[in-house]
Amino acid sequence: MSDDSFNYPIVKNGTQQVRNLLLEFINHNNSEVELAITEMITAGGKMLRPAMFLLFNEFGNQAKNDDKLIKIAASLEILHMATLIHDDIVDDSPLRRGVPSIQTNMGKDIAVYAGDLLFTKFFQLINETMNGTEFMQINANAMEQILTGELVQKANRFNYHNPVEVYLDTVSGKTAELFRLACLEGAHFGGAPTEVTQLASEIGQNIGIAFQINDDILDYTSDPKTLKKPILEDLSMGVYTLPLLLAIQTDPTKFEVLTDKNHALTASDVEAIVFHVKQLGGLDRAVEYARSYTNQAEKLIAQLPAGQPKIVLAKVIKQMLTRKY
Repeated sequence: MSDDSFNYPIVKNGTQQVRNLLLEFINHNNSEVELAITEMITAGGKMLRPAMFLLFNEFGNQAKNDDKLIKIAASLEILHMATLIHDDIVDDSPLRRGVPSIQTNMGKDIAVYAGDLLFTKFFQLINETMNGTEFMQINANAMEQILTGELVQKANRFNYHNPVEVYLDTVSGKTAELFRLACLEGAHFGGAPTEVTQLASEIGQNIGIAFQINDDILDYTSDPKTLKKPILEDLSMGVYTLPLLLAIQTDPTKFEVLTDKNHALTASDVEAIVFHVKQLGGLDRAVEYARSYTNQAEKLIAQLPAGQPKIVLAKVIKQMLTRKY
């Protein structure tokens, strides 16, 4: 997604305020933990979830409490960062946003503490901004959905015959749920009508699924320098994503090397898998899936009130299938 995707003054300024707040907010008497998180904040994340929150906030007509809104937007990015850190620990991932991950750079103990600290900061922010409202429970439910998605993925590692439906359920939790929460909260705390908040929730869900499918496609088509993370890392960890699952459906005999979960994939194994995924149409069919969710999001966006936020949102969705990182 291009750098100007959210080049809309309110959103651009808001995401910078979120970044500034994160840098001020993340302080701890353990300098290593604080440094680890600070480096992650400044590593150049796209801040898509705060941006979606701020953009949907513009669909409401409620008087804006900028301080409160920036804190809610920051809570979304903090939750996202915490899940990324813990994912990197589980996956033993060497890179995050193009630089060594915290667990690579400082060890898994510092990474665990950093993730835990972010979760405590998340709770502090939602308690400060949402206490006494239904959104305390909504955030708790969202966290449960994210965890459930991760656990479903873990349970299906090395599952050669993993159904596409299970993949989509996993994505709905571990990725799309936070997009859904960002859009829903943005509309709600902006004072949007009920029908708009409902649309926001559904748009966020479809955006999140399309985003993850496209991310999995890029794993087969990009390079580490462009993608800013190791490519095909999921494959080596036994996490079989949509392009591969669709190719296996077409001809499972081409992927029998995956039936032995104890077999460490060689470079030639990976090269053969990538070749067959492409040859058997796994990538093309995955693009069709991503496009279908994108099209659904676009249909829902068409029902939103007219205005600049709607134009910007439509532009962002169009870029979903063409981003390179």
